Amino acid sequence: MDDKSSPDSHNEKEMIRAPEPEKGDASGRRQSVALNIVENPLKRTTREQTVLDAQSFAELNGMPEQAELFGRAALVARDPEKFELVDELSGDERAALAYERDHKWHGPTMLWYSIGLCAIGAATQGWDQTGSNGANLSFPQAFGLASRETEEFFTERDEWIVGLINAIIFLTAGLIGAFIVDPLNHYFGRRGEIFITACILTATPIGSGFAQSWEGLFAARFVMGIGIGAKNATVPIYSAEMAPARIRGALVMFWQLWVVAGIFLGFCANVIVKDTGDISWRLQLGSAFIPSFVLGIGIFFCPESPRWLMKHGKIAKGYNSMRRLRDHPIIGARDYYYSYVIYKEELKLARGAGYFARMWDCFAVPRIRRANYGASTVMIGQQMCGINIISFYSSSIFREVGYTAEQALYASLGYGAVQVVFTIPTLFLIDTKGRRTLTLIVSGLHRIA
Repeated sequence: MDDKSSPDSHNEKEMIRAPEPEKGDASGRRQSVALNIVENPLKRTTREQTVLDAQSFAELNGMPEQAELFGRAALVARDPEKFELVDELSGDERAALAYERDHKWHGPTMLWYSIGLCAIGAATQGWDQTGSNGANLSFPQAFGLASRETEEFFTERDEWIVGLINAIIFLTAGLIGAFIVDPLNHYFGRRGEIFITACILTATPIGSGFAQSWEGLFAARFVMGIGIGAKNATVPIYSAEMAPARIRGALVMFWQLWVVAGIFLGFCANVIVKDTGDISWRLQLGSAFIPSFVLGIGIFFCPESPRWLMKHGKIAKGYNSMRRLRDHPIIGARDYYYSYVIYKEELKLARGAGYFARMWDCFAVPRIRRANYGASTVMIGQQMCGINIISFYSSSIFREVGYTAEQALYASLGYGAVQVVFTIPTLFLIDTKGRRTLTLIVSGLHRIA
């Protein structure tokens, strides 16, 4: 789980720290890293010592030419809201910090390019879902699972086969893909893991389109699910580790926006190829390779996660990566050094705790247990409300209530458009109204629905 944690940023003041052991507790047991108080660790030392520590950090990690810069950056990170009182800053540095404060969405081209690639990664999932939505109208007939005249399944077993072909991508995503994320990230890095999964998600839709039997289609989608699970667990982390804290919450919603955008684009593809005859379902399934192909090519031009490089001892490379993602050296040095300080604090508190010890914290620590319960309840509620059933079967549902195949595809396209429209406002509300408020509102709407 350690490799999946996103970095703390300079203006996120909630700092992890374990309390002192109570008197009489001679066990010396590790305190959970989940326990925390509000504190900036840089404020524990004097102003002068903060500068010396930051300069020493730069010199010891192969960046002696950046020592003075890190000294100034540490003073900014020590009290980010009062950077104007740091006399050591140059006029250029002060202006860059002021511009960042006043322009929330400003950032260098590389930051937005990388975030855009992550958005394409999200769209891949949505497109993979809706490709089968349109294909459900004709691939059962092509494989002898349903009648071409009545569109009725021949046997109950045939109906179960079609359901399994649709569902298998999420089954393997959760049962296999999600569990291979840690080793893939450890050995290949964020970029490498994303490239590997992008290759899987490029090959499997093409394989689905060329399938000659339902068993072949099932096998292609089985592997596709593994790629989806591994990708979905990494791309949001990569995005969060690159993003400034001031827009991180909105970028989480960016993921959801582009998932539904992918759903919409998948419906568009279904409509575009509807008149191609017997191969239409093959094109509908195969078209899902487009976003993953772009993702696989584009990820080569993105920097590696600064956090991942830091955790693997590549400190100087991590700073160079952060520098590409920030508008000015002082901003990059401030965010990177503060992230390093937080990381070292986490190591002290974890004291060698393994994967299962950290996993146990999710249930043993009251604050984390409540958060885990709330998040799990929301996700289960989202799935149980039936939204994924509509994403997979809307065209089939519309067909069964009397729509023609063409009308069903257009109706599904409208459903996809509604999802996109109603996701957009959340981007602007999540960092102003708060996560809890939005969750309560949406939970009420779920009940009404």
